[in-house]
Amino acid sequence: MASGEEGRVTAAVLIIGDEILSGRTQDTNLRDIAKYLGVHGVDLAEARTVPDVHEEIIAALDALRARYDYVVTTGGIGPTHDDITADAVAAAFGVELYEHPEIIALIEARIRTRPGAVMNAATRRMARVPVGGELVRNPVSGPPGFTIGNVFVLAGVPSIMRGMLEDVGHRLRGGTVTVARTVRVEGSGESIIAAPLEAVAKAHPAMSLGSYPFFDGTQYGSNLVLRGRDPEELSATVGELIAALHGVGVENVREVETP
Repeated sequence: MASGEEGRVTAAVLIIGDEILSGRTQDTNLRDIAKYLGVHGVDLAEARTVPDVHEEIIAALDALRARYDYVVTTGGIGPTHDDITADAVAAAFGVELYEHPEIIALIEARIRTRPGAVMNAATRRMARVPVGGELVRNPVSGPPGFTIGNVFVLAGVPSIMRGMLEDVGHRLRGGTVTVARTVRVEGSGESIIAAPLEAVAKAHPAMSLGSYPFFDGTQYGSNLVLRGRDPEELSATVGELIAALHGVGVENVREVETP
């Protein structure tokens, strides 16, 4: 589904796994996916986390793929009984799963290099792909992920997920890349900068302006991050914001490199 804003392409991330919701595993994939998509001109607009429950995965997937241009899922494509992402994705698209011959061949080749390893039912679970799906290459370890429709199904293990991402970028219809600039305010709280920040934000509705307070043990303040697709407007807005802050008596303000 295309975004209503001209030049904007959107995506959502669906994080799947009881281990994330329980706190046993800390998710780091969201950050990496957001950065990767941004480089390709795709805005990450929403992220959800759902348990390993068939119906909940389907419901979330259907909602997200209807609303955004792309959906990236992570987790639930391993060999155990609770790895049900492939089943849920196939059900959401109304298609069957089948054992992809290329994945079977990859698994067989891997088994031949590991004494004692065998092809069993658990191993074969990782070869299942929805009818009509295409493989997403895995240059790190184990079987590939897959894509169907506007959905990319990737592994949950961070190093493997990052490897799979490299086979996603060339398939995306990128939009205009968002550019970010950061204005740093030191020694003034958000209550002082709120009014000028709001005024500038209202004057530039196509841009995103966010305030991120900090305290490093010796000083406090806020990093004001401006994001937009028009570099000229963005540059002018940075100057406008700094002038507005000076106008309310905030002097210790400067532009810094955006991390």
